Amino acid sequence: MNVPVLSKDGKDTGRVATLADGVFGIEPNQHVVYLDVKHYLAAQRQGTHKAKQRAEIARSTKKIVRQKGSGGARHGSTKSPTFVGGGRVFGPVPRDYDFKLNKKIKVLARKSVLSSRVAENNLSVIENFTFEAPKTKSYLSFLKALSLSGTKTLFILGDYDSNVYLSARNIPKTKVMSVDEVSTYDLINADKVLISEGALSKIESILN
Repeated sequence: MNVPVLSKDGKDTGRVATLADGVFGIEPNQHVVYLDVKHYLAAQRQGTHKAKQRAEIARSTKKIVRQKGSGGARHGSTKSPTFVGGGRVFGPVPRDYDFKLNKKIKVLARKSVLSSRVAENNLSVIENFTFEAPKTKSYLSFLKALSLSGTKTLFILGDYDSNVYLSARNIPKTKVMSVDEVSTYDLINADKVLISEGALSKIESILN
């Protein structure tokens, strides 16, 4: 599968990039995409929630009413969950939400999203470039040239480039990442995926 290579000015360079069918042309598997996104979001949770149970409440343990003869229910102490300010029954405790997911599932999920982006015509290949200095205006001009101003974009670089990364850092709905950092969530969360020529071969080697 061939796609045109665009310059940073949004113009066709006259060259084409060949996309591997095994990475960019498979039948998307939506279930593995769901599993990988769920795995990513679960790993982001801190899991530090905590509610005190009755054994952890700082209150008197004195029996508040006698056992019999009061005409009401039996009560021990005000730590009981039946009283306002008492302990909570089966309350949340700190836990890790992460779960195991096979590497092959993660790879298939990323292939599925990339293939979907190609099928939707929402993936473009950009020639390798850099900026002379980190300037937000430079990256805004780059997005404007591609008619992507205000669009949620993900730009994947072959290697970390501080000038490009810092230029895009303050722009809403814009993310610049190297190949090693990209997850399925990042791919599916962007409306338009841009891949540099240098990143293309690395993506294919990692996912193949």
